[in-house]
Amino acid sequence: MNNPKQVINLVSQLALKKGKYKIKKTFILAILAGAYVAFGGLLAIIVAGGAPRLAANNPGLVKFLFGATFPIGLILVVVVGAELFTGNNAYFIPNLIRKKQPISDMFKNWGLVYTGNFVGALFIAYVITYLTHIVHTAPYIDSVYSIAEGKTSHTFLVTFIKGIGANWLVCLAIWQGMAAKDTTGKMFAIWLPVMAFVAIGFEHSIANMFFIPLAIFEGADITWTTFIFKNLIPATLGNIVGGALFVGLPYGYLFGKYKTEINI
Repeated sequence: MNNPKQVINLVSQLALKKGKYKIKKTFILAILAGAYVAFGGLLAIIVAGGAPRLAANNPGLVKFLFGATFPIGLILVVVVGAELFTGNNAYFIPNLIRKKQPISDMFKNWGLVYTGNFVGALFIAYVITYLTHIVHTAPYIDSVYSIAEGKTSHTFLVTFIKGIGANWLVCLAIWQGMAAKDTTGKMFAIWLPVMAFVAIGFEHSIANMFFIPLAIFEGADITWTTFIFKNLIPATLGNIVGGALFVGLPYGYLFGKYKTEINI
């Protein structure tokens, strides 16, 4: 297992690589990541949303089922390789605080990846899910509506704070995945924190790019304006804080004194 200092060294090297990716490569990998996260969301709807009686009698267990099936998205991102905005919120911070990488690399990556993630998530929501009627009937459609309505019913501050919690755990999951040296270890290390944030009910901006647009496509009484201003913006800002300030900054500060050697 890699120790925290070794993990930060790996994070630093990966951030330098990400900063040198061509725009096309970054964007394609970002589309894939958005799709992978959406696949996790779709699986969670099918498994947990398909158990309404269990939800009525044991809501905690259904939340666990939802959380337990969702992490396939982040596992795919890490194991097969893709660009996820929320993970990248933490990657660049250790290099920035040690002045080993320009801040322009980070903002360029974030912009491209956020846009690509949105494209990938929308593709799964509209083409793979809506057009195939996978969730068009009860009990799945009820779950789709309930998820989206719940996510757009909170105040800006509540969604922002839930966004912090979500990406704090997501970035810790990625950190743990880097600590593991084999695929099985990486999968379990990623699964546990992601399961936790989903079961708790925190807000992940990229996942919400799938959940809420899917509900809109399926006829929910939610507008795109409501989605963007009531959920996406505060969740995104919270995710940035959770990843950058609660993971990248403290671990980069505490364990980031290293010599960066990298072969691109």
